[in-house]
Amino acid sequence: MIVADTDVLIDFLSGKDPGASRVYEELENGVLYTTVINRFELLSGSKSTKQNEKLNQLLDALKILVLDVPAADKAADIRRQLDQKGQGIGMADSLIAGIVLEHRATLLTRNVKHYNRVHSLKLSHWK
Repeated sequence: MIVADTDVLIDFLSGKDPGASRVYEELENGVLYTTVINRFELLSGSKSTKQNEKLNQLLDALKILVLDVPAADKAADIRRQLDQKGQGIGMADSLIAGIVLEHRATLLTRNVKHYNRVHSLKLSHWK
């Protein structure tokens, strides 16, 4: 299972490669997910009716993973542990990581700097 982070979904919407091509490929394979947190980030950043229409088409094509109790507990552990080390990644990224870990998925992201700090989180990215 591949879970797309907000940054690669924005790349897709703007046609910016290599992210756009990778998202398209995963959509075609029918295996692309995102989280309810990413959905929130995308919808709250939409600036126009045209952007919103394009965004809703994309979101309709994705499977959305929710924040349930086990994922929230994992996210809380992630946030607490990283904050104690002075390596916090913020609430949204902690929640996304918790959801991805709970589903034993791989996160497709450009934000390797943050997510590399999360032990056992599988990442898919490019340079």
